[in-house]
Amino acid sequence: MLQKGGAQTVTPSTTAEPTSPTATSAAGNREALEPSSPVAFFGEDEPLHLDAGIDLSPVQIAYNTYGELNADKSNAILICHALTMDHYPASRSPVTGKPGWWSPIVGPGKPIDTDKFFVICSNVIGGCMGSTGPASINPATGEPYGLSLPVITIRDMVRAQRMLVERLGIDRLFAVIGGSMGGMQVLQWTVSYPDKVFAALPIATGARHSAQNIAFHEIGRQAVIADPDWEGGRYFAHDKRPVKGLAVARMTAHVTYLSEMALHRKFGRNLQDRDVLGFGFDADFQIESYLRHQGMTFVDRFDANSYLYLTRAMDYFDIAADFDGSLAKAFRGSETRFCLVSFSSDWLFPTDENRAVVHALNAAAASVSFVEIETDRGHDAFLLDEPEFFAAIDGFVSSAARARGLIA
Repeated sequence: MLQKGGAQTVTPSTTAEPTSPTATSAAGNREALEPSSPVAFFGEDEPLHLDAGIDLSPVQIAYNTYGELNADKSNAILICHALTMDHYPASRSPVTGKPGWWSPIVGPGKPIDTDKFFVICSNVIGGCMGSTGPASINPATGEPYGLSLPVITIRDMVRAQRMLVERLGIDRLFAVIGGSMGGMQVLQWTVSYPDKVFAALPIATGARHSAQNIAFHEIGRQAVIADPDWEGGRYFAHDKRPVKGLAVARMTAHVTYLSEMALHRKFGRNLQDRDVLGFGFDADFQIESYLRHQGMTFVDRFDANSYLYLTRAMDYFDIAADFDGSLAKAFRGSETRFCLVSFSSDWLFPTDENRAVVHALNAAAASVSFVEIETDRGHDAFLLDEPEFFAAIDGFVSSAARARGLIA
């Protein structure tokens, strides 16, 4: 049972790695409604105020923590996850059975050292891993929200995270860190709550979504909507899932996470399990087989409506919109220490977009550093083994911790 007005700590289950797509899909559906992780529940008297002009309640936030909070509660780091990630950055996923998506970075003795810091990561509002989202049950109807859930924004996600942080008794975060959509959340934290963040590390992100990125997201959304099993967003009521449309959406998006160089290096024009062309429409090329695999595995761990909601949240993101279009005004007076990281081959959030944020921070006289990592791995480099990237995180976090008096 969830406790009204309080955060319940649930011991995560030791879920074995699913042995079939069906098992993975069932685990994903279960996590949406009965998460294995701790959950913070906010009742009718603690609504989440949304940019859509609606108060959403009740609301629940699924989260994980690592390390210990110090006596004065000054060593808390919030990790914000990307579009298709979750709140298991450093622990095994109860859906896939795989290690946490940032296990090389978060843990004892690692760049985000859980021997020194108390690390929090929550599933975003609108997600499908236990926080309130379109797969959650609408208490007014007893059925999944589906498209009746109000549209969610990045700022709404950050408001919910602040509610969780305050529930945990933390007034000010030592650092907020995240990549891609997570980086958007980091930037929003520093604008919405500038006095609540000592250090910020936005990675492979931008101050707003480009027209090109919106275009790719729209292709993905339309693929989902065009699937006859989508049923106007009410597929759960019909015991269906729009797996074909969501798989195509994932395949399209995954191409944007890579670079041409990475695709050529990994696949080139190599054939898949054959020596000659098949003269048909099976997967002749390795890259085709790879993308089909990405699509098939994704649909078993992610909710289609959540994909619509979270991509829309990214598209709506424009941090300067409320400041006459001026990024410098958005960051004016900020006392947060910033470090931005980009990757040379990232064409989803190219270095120029990261530099635009750096220039705005400089114009606002904020403390900011910038690192561009040379790699051919594209946008997904922030999730891969990149020693220079690990060193950049370690250096910035350690420097900020010394300035904060957390380490000698």
